[in-house]
Amino acid sequence: MALHMKSLLKRGMVAVALSCCAAISSWAQSDLDAGFAAANQGDYTSAIKLWQPLADKGNSNARNNLGVLYEKGWGVARDYAKAGEWYRKAADQGNASAQNNLGVLYERGQGVPQDYRKAVEWYRKAASRGDLNAQNNLGVLYERGQGVSQSLDEAIKLYRGAAEKGLAQAQNNLGVFYERGKGVAQDYSQAAIWYRKAAEQGNPAAQNNLGVLYGTGRGVTEDVVQANYWFTLAATGGSNNGATNRDNTARRLSPAQREQVEKLLAEWQTRQSARHP
Repeated sequence: MALHMKSLLKRGMVAVALSCCAAISSWAQSDLDAGFAAANQGDYTSAIKLWQPLADKGNSNARNNLGVLYEKGWGVARDYAKAGEWYRKAADQGNASAQNNLGVLYERGQGVPQDYRKAVEWYRKAASRGDLNAQNNLGVLYERGQGVSQSLDEAIKLYRGAAEKGLAQAQNNLGVFYERGKGVAQDYSQAAIWYRKAAEQGNPAAQNNLGVLYGTGRGVTEDVVQANYWFTLAATGGSNNGATNRDNTARRLSPAQREQVEKLLAEWQTRQSARHP
């Protein structure tokens, strides 16, 4: 059986993130919240109408959120340069989400010239303000040696810090390090622990990676039912490797085992519905 390990060591874009502001009027907060609710419903036009006046008056959260809409092309034509302009305005005000998002643009070279050093600069600023996505993203650059001298020790430190505070991407990344013995002693059990934490949060890469461990019996007892279950969730979340592994393991399932997988998937859906009513 060909099992495909997919280890996403990646940044986490903050989508319409409303970071706290020290002194903010109740009406401004109300409009921010109303815009966020509209955006979550896919009503980006209403979100823009609520956030634009706030952004024009200097509200850093609204400025960051407009940047997200321009970056994603939600309710407006996608425009990375304009996204960068809004991110920079908010980032210069100390908005950690905007600092992280601006760092992502510099890392990718979207709307600004690609510049890993500037990406590091903005990630570092955001991380110092407690932004976990920035902490993870900075870890990626340390792992790769982009914009900084390569340091697996520093990457592990950053991943672990964000992982212990619950960031799924960092949990998956830390699991990859343990599975591969990259910068740490190889430990499949630890890899499984961190993959599971991220997988339970719905991270497709971690779900696939945990499925691989179940499929190969590394760090966990080999279990084709568990393997297929996690691969199915990963595939549902958009993982191509998860889809391939789901199909490969499905061929090995007995009718009784298929029922077990369906039961586990139903239980997952029930938990998700309870968390997101």
